[in-house]
Amino acid sequence: MTHWIGNHDWEQPGSTPAALPIFRTTFAVGALPTQAVLRLTARGVYDATVNGRPVGAAVLEPPYTDFSRRVVYRDYDVTAALHAGENTITVEVGPGMAHVPPTPDRYQKLTRSDGPPRLYAELRLDGIVHELTWRTALGRTTFSSWYGGEDCDATRNLHSWRDATITDGPALSNTTAPAIELVETLSTQAITEPEPGMYVFDLGINFAGWQRLTVEGPRGTTITMRPGEVLDENGYVRQTPDGTGGPIWDTYTLAGTGVETWHPKFRYHGLRYVQVDGLPHPPRPNTIEGLVLRTANRQVGRFACSNPLINTLHTLIDRAIQSNMYSVLTDCPHREKLGWLEEIHLVFGPIAFGYDVADYYRELLKVVAEAQTADGLVPDIAPEYTVFEHGFRDDPNWGSALVLAPWLLYRQYGDVDTLREHFPAMIRYVDYLTSKANGHLLDHGLGDWGAFDESTPVQLTATFGYLRAVQTLHEIATVLQEDATPYKELSARIAEAFQRAFPRYTTQASGALALELGVVPASSRDAVLQQLVDDIIAQGNHLTVGEIGLGPVLRVLAAGGRHDVIWDLVTTPGYPGYAHLTTLGTTSLPEYWNGHGSHNHFMLGVVDDWFTQHLAGLNYTATDLVIRPVVVGDLTWVEAEHRGVRSAWHLTDGRFQLEVRTDRPALIHLPHTGSITAPQNAEPIGPASYRVGPGDWLFVREGESR
Repeated sequence: MTHWIGNHDWEQPGSTPAALPIFRTTFAVGALPTQAVLRLTARGVYDATVNGRPVGAAVLEPPYTDFSRRVVYRDYDVTAALHAGENTITVEVGPGMAHVPPTPDRYQKLTRSDGPPRLYAELRLDGIVHELTWRTALGRTTFSSWYGGEDCDATRNLHSWRDATITDGPALSNTTAPAIELVETLSTQAITEPEPGMYVFDLGINFAGWQRLTVEGPRGTTITMRPGEVLDENGYVRQTPDGTGGPIWDTYTLAGTGVETWHPKFRYHGLRYVQVDGLPHPPRPNTIEGLVLRTANRQVGRFACSNPLINTLHTLIDRAIQSNMYSVLTDCPHREKLGWLEEIHLVFGPIAFGYDVADYYRELLKVVAEAQTADGLVPDIAPEYTVFEHGFRDDPNWGSALVLAPWLLYRQYGDVDTLREHFPAMIRYVDYLTSKANGHLLDHGLGDWGAFDESTPVQLTATFGYLRAVQTLHEIATVLQEDATPYKELSARIAEAFQRAFPRYTTQASGALALELGVVPASSRDAVLQQLVDDIIAQGNHLTVGEIGLGPVLRVLAAGGRHDVIWDLVTTPGYPGYAHLTTLGTTSLPEYWNGHGSHNHFMLGVVDDWFTQHLAGLNYTATDLVIRPVVVGDLTWVEAEHRGVRSAWHLTDGRFQLEVRTDRPALIHLPHTGSITAPQNAEPIGPASYRVGPGDWLFVREGESR
């Protein structure tokens, strides 16, 4: 039999036990099985071993879901961990996001509870469920908060074992998405001592994960570790309400048994620095190491070019993506750790360029769909672990992720099944937006969040999100061979209302959003694009948009052939702008143009699309691979690889050379003018354009100019 089980102390209403529950079972094995599979999950976060060996590479399991409705399990092959005779399975369970009680002395973004930590475990030996009898006690982790930190007292003796409580729990669900795993170990790069006995360890880069402590000292010595992204003017770790949140700290109390190694197990931080006090001896370089964690989505993309600033930006964006690629895509790995939905579609391109996220997004979209309310609303965060108010709960550019992200998944991977699975929910969401519209216009939400120029009307950004969702639903219905006519007609009515309401565009965002939607009359498009260009130039080649307007600005400029303008706005020093972000000393992408807030946000990372799609020229449509590199600025070479395709160009003394490796048919478009030398088997399809099949291809163009 398999059951949810609990710990008696934790199951008492209103109790605050002295430590987290630990569960243990012993069982005898005669002849070793051909296969042993341990199925595990918890309401909370679990850490499990079989005969002292970790059950697998996954950490911080299970992933985010609405824990009151559904909890995800994983199956671990533990065959190699078993031996003949007595075997032991030990599982410690922490509260995680399922139970976030008030912690007055430590930081927390929210409070919530689906109930105390509980465990579900099932062992199958050669496919047959093996009966297990579980005992439970209180372990050595005396405190754990998803936000505020974790304490471990290694002096605690595990005693008072008693039978586990048989109880109930939520429904179980499997997953095909990769788990969170350790992907990199960082060494300390520098150690400072801002006051005697207090040390600050610099791990070199801002990341999400754990710090690992290695120390030796007397029994009962308590070491305190405070993680942070930045230091104050005196060299101490600075935890700020709008940055990492704070106060946050971890403690470890030594057992005094020699060299001891510890890291948190039931929460994670975003950090670069660790401030440590209580060390019994001066630190060594390996006293603190950084354990980088993220969902183990396979890396499939690489980009580099001759311009150091652009390479730095690409690295900042990628690190921020990695730091927030947890069981859902979070906004930041410290202050909130919540699944804000706008980023999963606004920055889809850079995410999918760098990593294979097909299975990851399918599971993520299940979480989004489950958050939809009975009236069709898709809240701004999923899972909806707390209910925010106003635009922080209901913004069309956030909720429309339920429509836009499946469409992007289809465009990237040809995934029709996910479109079909969520099509009814998409209809409910568009119906919800329609019910809120007045004259086919919406007037609620967060506006162009993070904008330098905050004058873009909320009505314009909200209606943009509404129309884009309806336009995309029309495309999806067409692919699914459903009736698309209602959405085509509704799109036309919203577009007409948009044109009437906004006959002029007074901000960078407003003009770009209108052009992106296709609501600008054909006779006016060139003028609106030129108005956008003129405004950028008038601002000193700086952007004034936030995250909603940012992608459209870059895309309409690229579509209009104004890569020169994009180059200038990316590389021009000063605030606000991308070049400014590279001068702040950060090692991942900051939240806002001014560098305030979190230093590990990827919401402004959509410019990476321009690097890969235009500078490197890698473009994917639903049916084709198109390679169309752009030569701009001071670039002399660009190289990019993605999922079996490589584009690399070099420009030397007027000689442009493009090397292509492709595993599928592709269309090649060379830039500018000059005499072309093309491979014999490349099929010309137009001026400087060719069709090629799988293989390696080399194109040379003499007389290249910028």
